[in-house]
Amino acid sequence: MHADNTREGTTPTPSTGSALTGPSLLDLVREKQDKDRFRELSWTGSFADYMAIVAEDPSVCRNAWQRLFDLVEHFGSTTYVDSKKEVTRYHFFDDPFENGKDGIFGIDVQLEKIVRVLRAAALGYGPEKRILLLHGPVGSAKSTIARLFKKGLEWYSRQPEGRLYTYAWQTEDGELLSPMHEDPIRLLPNEARSPVLAALNASGKARYPVRIDGDLNPVCRFLYRKVMGEVGGDFLELQKRIVVKRMVLSEKDRVGIGTFQPKDEKNQDSTELTGDINYRRLAEYGSDSDPRAFNFDGEFNVANRGLIEFIEMLKLDVAFLYDLLGASQEHRVKPKKFAQTQIDEVILGHTNEPEFRRLQNNEYMEALRDRTIKIDVPYITRPTEEVKIYRKDFNRERVAAHIAPHTLEMAALWAVLTRLEEPSNAKLSLLQKARLYDGKAVPGFTEEHVKELRKTARREGLIGISPRYVQDKISNALVRDPDARALNAFMVLNELEAGLDHHSLISDENERDRYRQLIATVKSEYDDIVKNEVQKAICADDGAMDRMAQNYIENLRAYVLHEKVQNPFTGANEPPNERLMRDIEEKIDIDDARKDDFRTELMNYIAGLSLKGRSFDWRQNERLARALELKLFEDSKDSIKLSSLASAPADPDTQARIDVVKARLVDRYGYDPQSAADVLQYVASIFARGDTRQAG
Repeated sequence: MHADNTREGTTPTPSTGSALTGPSLLDLVREKQDKDRFRELSWTGSFADYMAIVAEDPSVCRNAWQRLFDLVEHFGSTTYVDSKKEVTRYHFFDDPFENGKDGIFGIDVQLEKIVRVLRAAALGYGPEKRILLLHGPVGSAKSTIARLFKKGLEWYSRQPEGRLYTYAWQTEDGELLSPMHEDPIRLLPNEARSPVLAALNASGKARYPVRIDGDLNPVCRFLYRKVMGEVGGDFLELQKRIVVKRMVLSEKDRVGIGTFQPKDEKNQDSTELTGDINYRRLAEYGSDSDPRAFNFDGEFNVANRGLIEFIEMLKLDVAFLYDLLGASQEHRVKPKKFAQTQIDEVILGHTNEPEFRRLQNNEYMEALRDRTIKIDVPYITRPTEEVKIYRKDFNRERVAAHIAPHTLEMAALWAVLTRLEEPSNAKLSLLQKARLYDGKAVPGFTEEHVKELRKTARREGLIGISPRYVQDKISNALVRDPDARALNAFMVLNELEAGLDHHSLISDENERDRYRQLIATVKSEYDDIVKNEVQKAICADDGAMDRMAQNYIENLRAYVLHEKVQNPFTGANEPPNERLMRDIEEKIDIDDARKDDFRTELMNYIAGLSLKGRSFDWRQNERLARALELKLFEDSKDSIKLSSLASAPADPDTQARIDVVKARLVDRYGYDPQSAADVLQYVASIFARGDTRQAG
């Protein structure tokens, strides 16, 4: 018999070996319930209650563009400098709702343009009468931006800062909700609107001027006239028939958020946008012009107060595009059999380049082009930003296999290289261009060069490989060998290369060959990176580095001051060890002609520090530290017989040294034991082939 250790008022936490019961599981449900929150979101009140809320907080009357802009601003922003240009990163695009699942990276300039459009629309400067069209290649985050906006609006409508309200009529048959979820303030009679709005706007509480645009939807207009007749034209009596409700936007419930996707031309029907006759109610009301016999449930109708997304917008039938003209410019739609009906919503479309070119070439679509604000959404052109996309899907929480260091980075580098245009400057390689875009230093080039490179390469980011292709190939590499404990860069790069033969979007063989050559470029870059890491791991004996640095500085001082150095073993004074100094200096390409300048400059720097009471630390001199590192590696690699690893087992002493290097790769560079062994074996094979090219 198990003792019951749960006490009233406590919540049992299930654990391994504990017995689960129905009541204990329900206790967990009870723990997560928030009844106060439910009551807050389910608030109902009178029209007078609502007007009291409006008087206190006029922001509840914001239009859809204002609410979307305020949502983005709600999460704040950070400004940074990129190539001498200030760029603002809006934290909304980090996706604060699902732990970054839909976070958008590397296109802050384009996202900033979108936010500027939202700001201008919120202020009523014109963009609110336009269609916001996201244009770019496949997989460039257009759908993600739309999804993030919709998800954000749902969240914001649940917060006190983003609350909004609608209303229902009390009828003999029960409550009849406004079919388009209109703002209750639209119920105010025309003659009373001006003084009410003047009072609200004079209060100083509104961020935006409160406005009432347009009339009620046909159903509510019909009921308004009917009830007004019953109460003798007394609005104060009519408002007693109104119940105001808190409104929560929801795409799934089709409240305030609509999505429209083109279908086969034979199956497209414009009533999907503006609603259709309800034939069951038609039998009840007897006329198809009675608004109660009409379903105002088209995507334009349900998206009122929020946002409508048009997927692949320019693939729509022409009849749908005509509906867009009035919806954008006039904020009106035309349901069948009824007058034009006011809407308040952000119209967001997205399209790929072929469809947009077709729009540009179609003279009959001039009116639509004139009502469209196009924002380019390109691929990322910075490898460090591109890799963030892959880390979202391939990380320790989601992938069982260990992903070796630089694996995702090399995939991201290749993807970015395919999107860049060849530099016109013959002194700059494509790889160096990617480094410059990533904020890294390239000798002979400055931030001004980066600005010029971006300015002249107008197609960058609109060409190349999409992130989806890379994600698919990483997935293939992970499942190709289910027993593999580690995924390395070569496994992924080989998958990327093999997939090019069957890539559905590549029709040009020259382009395919170019992508293969870029994979070879990335493999060469990977060689340099892992060689550098193995070198550092072998040379990680700080004591040996300190001794070598001290020995070099002593000989350097003696050389510059024309003195001798005491031999620590014999005690004899000897000339400076020229061979030692040259072995170190040659590692950083200091030739004989420049050695005196280098040594004098370094000695003057050391002397300057001494005058200030500070000692010289070789670790703070990047070039000298690299030279010492390479020298120690050269002295050490033969002691562990690195080149023999590729062909023969190591003897016990050598294996012990190798194990120390592996442990350093694990502890300092993020490898696991398997991937550390793999990379050490690979670097050993490079030296076995006699490849002495040093990492850059």
